Amino acid sequence: MDIARDATLHQRILNELESQIVSGAWPPGHRLPFEVDLAKQYGCSRMTVNKVMTQLAKAGLIERRKKSGSFVTQPQAQSAVLEIHDIKTEVASLKLAYSYALLATTEREADIEDRRRLDLEKPGPVLEVRCMHLAAGDPFCLEERLINLEVVPDARHADFSNVAPGPWLLERAPWTAAQHQIQAVGADRETAKLLKLKPETACLVIERRTWNTFGPVTHVRFTYPGTRHRVVADFQPSSSQPR
Repeated sequence: MDIARDATLHQRILNELESQIVSGAWPPGHRLPFEVDLAKQYGCSRMTVNKVMTQLAKAGLIERRKKSGSFVTQPQAQSAVLEIHDIKTEVASLKLAYSYALLATTEREADIEDRRRLDLEKPGPVLEVRCMHLAAGDPFCLEERLINLEVVPDARHADFSNVAPGPWLLERAPWTAAQHQIQAVGADRETAKLLKLKPETACLVIERRTWNTFGPVTHVRFTYPGTRHRVVADFQPSSSQPR
């Protein structure tokens, strides 16, 4: 057995299959060639191909289904817990075409729920913006945002049909403090319809509230289908933590 040759061939097969997936040549749902066919194609043992497929599965690039074969998985975007990120950048990192659609805007006097979400001490005017972010034409994230018009009055006249409110706010109302809340929820009927899911499908919901020196700026709720997003965080031990 030529161990060096097998190792080199293993890496070659891995690189070529991974390239087909990452480049989008094999889109999500595409069935990969069967192991026996790949073994013939590369002139190697089926064991070598099996090891490659196992590695791709562990990396989350493919899903192996008993008796059906191996399929390219739906890619997952990931974001740092404390990062104020742009969803367009998330979609671009998946090598998918980004698009955006404004669903509705409503200006009103803040009700009790609005005040709770924005952490307002007293009533005031707010703007509610609902929009959908899409990846390759499919719903990627539902955005539901409240903007405090006393702190950001220009939002009243903004054209959110062409630009998402997140990037617009970052340019005009820089934040000085932020608070995040992350939870898993089952999609209600309306959310499921917008995201093209079955009701009660597991979703990842990220809520964020930001402030600047003038007061609360915005509260936003991002709802992602649970299979299309994950959250990551880096930690360092505090100086007082036992070593």
